[in-house]
Amino acid sequence: MGVRGLGDAAAAEVGITGHDPFYRTPLRVGEAAAAVLGAIGVASNDLWEARTGRRQQVSVDATQAAATIRTVDYTEGQKPDGSFEHIPIPQGMKDMIAATQPWPTKDGSWVLPHLNLPHLKDRVLGVLGAEFTPPAVKEAVGRWDADALEEAIAAANGCGGRVRSPEEWLAHPQGRYLAARPVVEITKVAEGPPVPLRAGDRPASGVRVLDFTRILAGPIGGRTLAEHGAEVLMVGAGHLPQTPEHVRDTSHGKRSCFLDLRDASQAARAQQLAREADIVIGGYRPGRLSANGLGPEIAAEKPGRIYMTISCFGSGGPFAGRSGWEQVAQVVTGIAHVHGKAIGDGTPQLVFAPVCDYLTGYLAGYGALLALGRRMREGGSYHVNVSLCQSGMFLLRQGTVAGFENAPDRLTRAQIDAMHVTSDTSYGRLKTIGPVLRMSETSPHWARPTPAFGGDAPEWLAA
Repeated sequence: MGVRGLGDAAAAEVGITGHDPFYRTPLRVGEAAAAVLGAIGVASNDLWEARTGRRQQVSVDATQAAATIRTVDYTEGQKPDGSFEHIPIPQGMKDMIAATQPWPTKDGSWVLPHLNLPHLKDRVLGVLGAEFTPPAVKEAVGRWDADALEEAIAAANGCGGRVRSPEEWLAHPQGRYLAARPVVEITKVAEGPPVPLRAGDRPASGVRVLDFTRILAGPIGGRTLAEHGAEVLMVGAGHLPQTPEHVRDTSHGKRSCFLDLRDASQAARAQQLAREADIVIGGYRPGRLSANGLGPEIAAEKPGRIYMTISCFGSGGPFAGRSGWEQVAQVVTGIAHVHGKAIGDGTPQLVFAPVCDYLTGYLAGYGALLALGRRMREGGSYHVNVSLCQSGMFLLRQGTVAGFENAPDRLTRAQIDAMHVTSDTSYGRLKTIGPVLRMSETSPHWARPTPAFGGDAPEWLAA
């Protein structure tokens, strides 16, 4: 709670029930997620106390928290006969998962080439000189030494990473840099007068959030803020590739518009929206949004503005300019090493749940709420940094648990039914896992139906 700046919350304020293992991994996924969600409750309470003078009771169940990390597994759509069935992931995603795995290299190490999204996939396959099949990718990776391949992929602006143990990562300059930084970095970038909260009946009521993120941590950060009353407008573009199932499951509670930043007039509209926002979230390759006047530097332009940067490798260090994904963070930080060593033949294996993405998204929401509290109390503008690798390191620091071999790995039907929320959306009538953080007065929820992607006007709602 050091980053909160208010000391520790009262011990009785937050209750965490349940425990790991939920997934078949030694890593404490559910307990880590529950801890961050509980911290979000405390940060929301700070805002609620400023509004009302009261604090709420906060609770979260570790099993439910773990299950949210694979929300797609539990989303169901209504059929014509009125019953509901699970919506499977597309075949393209299954193909990506099969090829985006750790593969052995010539020098006895392992490298994961990341093959999601067409343009990034083509860059990596160009380096490998391989077709898009698991056997071809495996064979091509085997012709390289690990360090050389990791660097070649980065030089091509692709995504990939060498498998490291936690000890190897902490000895690497990037790991050392992150280990010396807080999990959530909040930097005051300009002075300014305190900014009071706008009127409202939820902790983040009246807060405008402009969400320039996609797949997966960034959208979860924006969704988390929507759960506490913020107005979240996510900005996409029709020409940018997406993963539809993640767009659907991370858009609850938001509005969605399209702006093509290649067009000067549309870029100008995006900049105007950013000037009117309280929080801007950026989650693209480092430097991309700055080229359009929408990078972290805009935080200092207006007293009270908060900029949230969500990256793979963090705020500095030799890898800071590289883009990356969930799976890359798992392999470089040591998650795949620890998990693989425990579950089978000792070869590195991915935890088949986007643990770094969801933890990072929740930490992003936490950091944004803390920054709102700071600007309310002391004023100023802030830059908040969270990263997939920092979240992976946070998970590893929680230690391991025994007896995971027979963990349920999935909710029971009764548990699913108890956690489902049902709504009419642009995708039809859906059942999905709702927010699992409980607060005694302002229960987190999505006040708006899941939007059609790009279906809203690029404007803020009337104040």
